[in-house]
Amino acid sequence: MRTELKHYTVEQVVEGFVYNEFEGKGLFGLAGRLVIQPEFQRNYIYNDGKKDVAVIDSLLKGYPLGLIYYNVAETNLEVLDGQQRITSIGRFVTGKFAIRQDGKEQTFLSLPTEEQAKIMDSELLVYECQGTEREIKEWYQTINIAGVPLTNQELLNAVYSGPFVTRAKAEFSNSRNANLQKWSAYIKGDPKRQQVLEVALEWVANLRGMGIDAYMAQHRQDDNINELKAYFTSVIDWVGSVFTAPPEKEMRGLEWGRLYETYHRNSYDPGRLETKLRRLLGDPAVESRKGIYEYLLSGEEHPELLCVRVFDDKTKKLAFERQTVKAKETGGSNCPLCAVGGNTNNSRIYQQKEMDADHVTAWSRGGATDLDNCEMLCITHNRAKGNK
Repeated sequence: MRTELKHYTVEQVVEGFVYNEFEGKGLFGLAGRLVIQPEFQRNYIYNDGKKDVAVIDSLLKGYPLGLIYYNVAETNLEVLDGQQRITSIGRFVTGKFAIRQDGKEQTFLSLPTEEQAKIMDSELLVYECQGTEREIKEWYQTINIAGVPLTNQELLNAVYSGPFVTRAKAEFSNSRNANLQKWSAYIKGDPKRQQVLEVALEWVANLRGMGIDAYMAQHRQDDNINELKAYFTSVIDWVGSVFTAPPEKEMRGLEWGRLYETYHRNSYDPGRLETKLRRLLGDPAVESRKGIYEYLLSGEEHPELLCVRVFDDKTKKLAFERQTVKAKETGGSNCPLCAVGGNTNNSRIYQQKEMDADHVTAWSRGGATDLDNCEMLCITHNRAKGNK
């Protein structure tokens, strides 16, 4: 790959700057010759009132912004590294945000003329790079190790850029998409960092028995995202039809793609599920609230998903002492099941280390995990009861 160091002023770079507020993209600069956010680039993420402001403060203080890299693509240039900084500058110059000076908010046009000139005359050091697509994208990944690291999906978008990625980002990485509020109840992640797209791709790739990278490679030149969108919608709609109440925070980030494939052929009564869900969410013995959903979907056959709280050491000690005192008074065993048995253990007094705690009324039948519902059984009987 060949590189050449060039000097551009801010005024040159932002000439013809266009920013798409709807998609969060800085599109063009250098009077249309510069593509600020080519498809392999991540979305703009500096619009947080801190990083974007810091870029402008650096220009006003005369601080260097660091090297910027352009890719020479036929007759145009593409920003290889530096699009967050360039987009921040362009957005400020075109009045998209303000900075604070001496306690007052200042837009670009409200700054003194000498400060406007200082920004526009600031020089940017740019390496223009020429190479194969593979070389350019490998370099893009390398230079993005520092700073705000690329997410895995941002890297994959760079490697497999094309019409498929363009359409997928327009659907799943667009913060103005009206469906995002609904999706965010079930999916954890920032759409601008491609994390919603990553989930959608993971679900459909798993359906096809492949990884995200393989799926993207296979569909790279597709001019539609029909399968991706249809499958994602099917999963989301299924979740909403089974659990009909307003989503709980525990639903966010669950493996809904896997759960859909495992359970969507089963029939459910949403009303009954809702009643059981409310009870389990309110049960202090349930330590894994996120596990409740698969527990219910699986027909309540896997209580281990709930990580039900076990009796603590203090409770077990008190239960052991209570049972032992009673056993010595009656001449029976301190294991209630041994005491009613017909073998030689019906009068045996066990040490606490030879016993374990169990629910008198099973937790699955509403029994509480407290002293009143705790009984100590010998290890043999406890295991036998647990296997029933």
